[in-house]
Amino acid sequence: MADEVNETPEMTPQPTEGLVPQPTEEMAPQPSGGLPTPAAEEPATETESLAAGLNLGGEADEAGEEAEVIAAPVVIRGHLDKFGVAWGTGRRKSSVARVRVREGNGKVTINGRPLDEYFHVERDRHTVGAPLDATNMTDSVDVIVNVKGGGTTGQAGAIMLGVARALQVMNPELHETLSAGHYLTRDSRMVERKKYGYKKARKSFQFSKR
Repeated sequence: MADEVNETPEMTPQPTEGLVPQPTEEMAPQPSGGLPTPAAEEPATETESLAAGLNLGGEADEAGEEAEVIAAPVVIRGHLDKFGVAWGTGRRKSSVARVRVREGNGKVTINGRPLDEYFHVERDRHTVGAPLDATNMTDSVDVIVNVKGGGTTGQAGAIMLGVARALQVMNPELHETLSAGHYLTRDSRMVERKKYGYKKARKSFQFSKR
């Protein structure tokens, strides 16, 4: 027992070449054979991204409000002669009306005849005077009309369009009122053509069963 010596085994030194440093908070893991890179930044939170979007939208809205709205130019179909008489041409179906409007006391003459003598139906007389009633100029202007072609309904519609165009030439400020009443828009409806094998456009001949 005396010969036995209690010796602690010696600690052999460990090689340090193969050791890899542990990553810390300040240093990100090293790529193979590279230098330590700084840690990646945390992604923006949902609140921050939403706030950025709201800011961009606000800037766009401000830019849109500052932009000026360009209105379409007003088209005037007619002319004013050297005597101060406004001319306007109206069309409806196969009727064409040439209208002259000048300052007066409300007299309307159609083909050399008064309005009441030329149109016997109240509806046609109302159609002719509709633009004058809408602009409150019934008693302040005289209307002289030369119209040809078509029937009474087509001629009344043509005169209405011609009167509205002449009033617009005389006073461009009346454009909004005339446009709102659809007096400056031509009625493009026409008579439907006759078809082969039919009596009219759609009416058929009587069918014989025997």
